[in-house]
Amino acid sequence: MQRYNLANIIGGWLAFLLAATVYILTVEPTASFWDCGEFITAAYKLQIGHPPGAPLYMLLGRLFSLFAGDVSRVALSINILSALASAFTIMFLFWTITHLAKKMFAGNNTYSTTNIIIILGSGFTGALAYAFSDSFWFSAVEAEVYALSSFFTAVVFWAILKWENVADEKYANRWLILIAYLMGLSIGVHLLNLLTIPAIVFVFYFKKYTPTIKGILAAAALSAALLLSFMYGIIHGMIVAASWFELYFVNKLGLPFKSGVIVYLLIGVSLLVYALIYTRKNRKPLLHTIFLGITVILIGYSSFSLVVIRSLANPPMDQNSPDNVFSLLYYLNREQYGNRPLLHGQYYNAPVTGDKEGRPAYIKQDGRYVSARQSFSYNYDSRFKTLFPRMYSSDPDHVRAYREWGQVKGRPVRVTRDNGETEIINKPTFIENLRFFARYQLGHMYFRYFMWNFAGRQNDIQGEGGILEGNWISGIHMIDEARLGPQYGLPERYQNNKARNKYYMLPLILGLVGLLMQLQKNRKDFLVVSLLFLFTGVAIVLYLNQTPFQPRERDYAYAGSFYAFAIWIGLGVIAVHENLKSRIKGQKGALLAALLTLVFIPGLMALQNRDDHDRSDRYTARDIAWNYLQSCAPDAILFTFGDNDTFPLWYLQEVEGIRTDVRVVNLSYLSADWYIEQMKRKVYESDPLPVSMTFDQYVQGTRDIIYLFDRMTEPADLRSALDYALSDDPSGKIQVSPTEYVDYIPSRRFSLPVDPKRVIETGTVEPSDAHLIEPAIEWQIPRNYITKSGLTVLDILASNNWERPVYFAVTVPSGEYLGLQDYFRLEGMAYRLVPVLKQETDNFTGFVGSETMYRNITEEFKWGNMYDPSVYLDETNIRMALNMRSNMARLAKTLIDEGKTDSAVVILDQAMNYMPKETIPYNYFIVPIIESYYLAGEPLKASGIARDKAELLKKELNYYLSLKRELRKYVEFEQSRALTIYRSLLRVVTGNDLLLEQEMTNDLNSYIRFLEER
Repeated sequence: MQRYNLANIIGGWLAFLLAATVYILTVEPTASFWDCGEFITAAYKLQIGHPPGAPLYMLLGRLFSLFAGDVSRVALSINILSALASAFTIMFLFWTITHLAKKMFAGNNTYSTTNIIIILGSGFTGALAYAFSDSFWFSAVEAEVYALSSFFTAVVFWAILKWENVADEKYANRWLILIAYLMGLSIGVHLLNLLTIPAIVFVFYFKKYTPTIKGILAAAALSAALLLSFMYGIIHGMIVAASWFELYFVNKLGLPFKSGVIVYLLIGVSLLVYALIYTRKNRKPLLHTIFLGITVILIGYSSFSLVVIRSLANPPMDQNSPDNVFSLLYYLNREQYGNRPLLHGQYYNAPVTGDKEGRPAYIKQDGRYVSARQSFSYNYDSRFKTLFPRMYSSDPDHVRAYREWGQVKGRPVRVTRDNGETEIINKPTFIENLRFFARYQLGHMYFRYFMWNFAGRQNDIQGEGGILEGNWISGIHMIDEARLGPQYGLPERYQNNKARNKYYMLPLILGLVGLLMQLQKNRKDFLVVSLLFLFTGVAIVLYLNQTPFQPRERDYAYAGSFYAFAIWIGLGVIAVHENLKSRIKGQKGALLAALLTLVFIPGLMALQNRDDHDRSDRYTARDIAWNYLQSCAPDAILFTFGDNDTFPLWYLQEVEGIRTDVRVVNLSYLSADWYIEQMKRKVYESDPLPVSMTFDQYVQGTRDIIYLFDRMTEPADLRSALDYALSDDPSGKIQVSPTEYVDYIPSRRFSLPVDPKRVIETGTVEPSDAHLIEPAIEWQIPRNYITKSGLTVLDILASNNWERPVYFAVTVPSGEYLGLQDYFRLEGMAYRLVPVLKQETDNFTGFVGSETMYRNITEEFKWGNMYDPSVYLDETNIRMALNMRSNMARLAKTLIDEGKTDSAVVILDQAMNYMPKETIPYNYFIVPIIESYYLAGEPLKASGIARDKAELLKKELNYYLSLKRELRKYVEFEQSRALTIYRSLLRVVTGNDLLLEQEMTNDLNSYIRFLEER
């Protein structure tokens, strides 16, 4: 046994070293897209990220950042935190597998050399299969909480198995206390770790009790009770109770702010200390262990005090401003993201019968907490409510997806409106609701990800149910073709996608074999691993209740489930040996079984996944963020909207100190009172935003929506219109109920005066363009309402009075422009608002400021190694790069129109050299680049690119037209798009390259004839 223990310890550390080496070699050297820039920013300066926060991750990230040596390496240091946490996860997974594998060998020969080889082979195969799995490797090389969360899952599950080994010994319960402490700590990273509770309970039950049906049901009930106690008793309930104390002591007793919380903490600590002393003195070990467990859980959970402490310091990033117990509760509950029904709720087409006021929010005012209306929640027609609602969102895109995924036809229900009118609404059936759950939420949003990791992945393009993007594949032609059509002759962007990984279902098969082996040999452990697998997989699907069209793939949420399956992969080695040992006996058979599985499972996975998980030398997120900031004039206000045009910019400003004079304003947050309040503070070199509204005018629940009515013949002066909307005079509001008034503006058209001298002095308009300056900009908002975000933007414009430059990022949705786009001037990766009306009649947003944009691109822009074919660029990176290419095409065309052909060629060459087809595939916007090359007198370059694009389009069309009839419906959009681009390309080539023109014309005519004949 001693020999085995030594080998097991060494094996675990070898697994750690191998995983750590791989992850550190493939880690991203700077911030990634999505939440990574925000997490790095939060960790580096201990700021407050998005709810529900990750204070322990912040502390550890800050610790790792101290080793950076230079701000440019802070991101790398924090990324390495994820790499090392992931490597430790692999180590603990190794020891978990070997523990479970060892229990499958009975008798005195458990520790024979042959069995030790098989046990260690199981550990290496399962642990390394998980190490090189798609989802886990993805999180291991970026600054996200999921790597550290996986570590807590691994160490907690390993700890309960360690307790199992010594459960009957003295002091064994220290392992349970350790688990409780780790659980408390894990809350400060992510809540996924709590889903290990059912597995832990059953390990305890099987060790301490003889299993019975009644006992198993009781253990299941205890599991649910503990999970709910963590979720709603500790995480939520502790803060709710604190809020009661705070409200009573401040509002009722007139004591200072925080007095109630202090009394609450003193009482709580005193009671726990008393309980620990009492149970120890009176020899009540069970109660003592319970109270000690609660104590260490709360010690771990206390990491959230960091959130309040840092929020009180008013850091630049302070999301939700959780500086008191009420805002902390709002923050922890993630209330800014809204609620989704889980057990009972409305269908997506449920008629609204009325509003119901939501829970009040409290704000500090005159030494008291004052209730502010937080939000409205809706009442729905009870006939359109159901148990287990899965289709609940009324978003039109979601509705279309519900009908497709759930095959929703519904049954007619007559609904009478308040005005007496009747309407027939097709109510979905409960079966249709379940069908959506099974096909989309389980099938598309879990099983597809599961198969990515253990069968193979089609590509890294986000899929929405078609046959070309985001599916799982196996590499076995017969299986893949039956589901997805021919896998030969695919268009190049699919065929050569680096994330096209084929495992030939070998990890899946070995995992299923291991599952059956454990079921046969140790049913108790099988139940424990199954609970871990189900609760970190299917249970999350049930809880998330996801709507269609997620902004990104969500496979990282199910890493715990894939972890459990990796255990079965490891145990599958035992089954392989069982089949080999009759032919090859002894140690040779054990070595062969271990080596075969190592080579054909983790070895194959590492080989296939290496190129699409190696992020070394990738700087695109950082450099594109740089380009956004460098597109702005000094002291600018830059409006952004999403994660990818905001978080990397925050990272650059907060960590690397780049362009801190630019105030980045996220429009998604600008409807929140706390965010508006923060924007009114000076941050680094950026002065406060010019917002005239006072807090009581934009406090949450006030002016969330402002309605717009066309009641004026002339455009309304913007300042006067805002004063009207911000007035509390009831005569300027619409009464919608006996107690409720709605704010409105009697115009959709507005006017903002322009001081020509000022806009020239501030550089908004060049002196040479003074004659183009409008006396006032006039525009119309293209909808009948604006949100508080839009109201705040209008207030900024009116209050700014053309003093500071105002920009909108090119990735801001057009609906957020508020109708101002005819006064936008493109200067790089941002549009500048200028008092010059666009003269062109094209469909592009705004017009191009060619001189400024040319200078920005040629002198300021960086390219993030996106020109290097060895650097992996996933869909997000490519999409962001394509925005740059399309804007450069616009600039080139403008320069040509201005007679600056040499400058146009410089821009075109940069677009093609820095974003070549090998790394950034050609899309529609390659056509204007080809056209500009022709116009600039570079026909050879133009025709070369045109011929390449024509060949790519022909390959695409040939593939689409070769599909069987039942699969054609899945490519109708792609086929139509390819034909549209082909026609546009032919239009550009016509008259410029006669040979290519003739070839393309013949090919197009043949495609049209083929389609007409079908």
